[in-house]
Amino acid sequence: MTSAKHTAVFISGATGFIAQHTISQLLAKGYKVVGSVRSTEKGEELVKIFDNSNFSYEVIPILEKEGAFDEALKKNSSVTVFLHTASPVTVTVEDNEKDIIIPALQGTKFVLKSIKEHAPQITRVVYTSSVVATGTPAQIADPEYKGGEHTWSSLTYEQSKENGYNAYFGSKKLAEQAAWDFVEQEKPNFTLSTINPSYVFGPQNAAPKTKELNFSASIITSVLNATDSVPELSGTFIDVRDIAKAHILAFETDQAQGKRFIVANSLFNGQTLLDIIRGNFPQLKDKLPVGKPGVSLSGPSRYNDKNARSILAIDYISLEKSVVDSVKQIIDL
Repeated sequence: MTSAKHTAVFISGATGFIAQHTISQLLAKGYKVVGSVRSTEKGEELVKIFDNSNFSYEVIPILEKEGAFDEALKKNSSVTVFLHTASPVTVTVEDNEKDIIIPALQGTKFVLKSIKEHAPQITRVVYTSSVVATGTPAQIADPEYKGGEHTWSSLTYEQSKENGYNAYFGSKKLAEQAAWDFVEQEKPNFTLSTINPSYVFGPQNAAPKTKELNFSASIITSVLNATDSVPELSGTFIDVRDIAKAHILAFETDQAQGKRFIVANSLFNGQTLLDIIRGNFPQLKDKLPVGKPGVSLSGPSRYNDKNARSILAIDYISLEKSVVDSVKQIIDL
């Protein structure tokens, strides 16, 4: 562990689902944290949420603009770690290339360029990618898929423009590869580690003001809203609080440098989620379908996640706890 070497961390996309949990954990460990936000209003909201003098923010309205981070990095010369969590998480846009692919790709390239040129004291960068960078939509949807830390999606740039799902999956692959290429070609002063989560469940860091949840966690809402049939969905889950831990361990741990981490816990499908909700919230039983309890999907992730299991060695939060904590928060609304 090398946390003693690092006292200040910059995190992009500070309002995000994963980012907020990461900031909370960083502050709890005594780090100073600088977060990038798109507006002063968003920054002030975070100041109220964290209520900690070790948190500050920088307004960066357009992340995918060259030089966007230059002044913020110059201003915060005590920062030695950069966590890049900001990237589009959507499959519904007007222009797949303009609204998903280019922001993810250019945002990654430009932020690394800014770090190299204006923040030589930064020695560790952790980049938030996704398991979707390891396969196509069809592969990731298959519970039997065995992609992993050395696997890359076959989607090309042109194929990524074809539809929203391809754009999201392709953007993750292209942007992450761009990050690894940058380090190899530019030889910056920092090491790179990437965190590639599966579907991210769990409660919001602060109580949400609406029932509009992040892309992955909205899956739980779809089950809560089910009336006659169980949503047809399946995949591999990880709790957001474990992803936050992974980001921190990725820069604190010497052995994690230059590594790619698939962070995925266990399998699930719509019936699995329904069974957990019905079993823990009797007040919802009459509102939800029974489905077919015998077709629940469970068991460990089939991804090759050796790096995460051996180097980060996080004691993962269970699917049941993750779902229960999420549903409790939604009910409180």
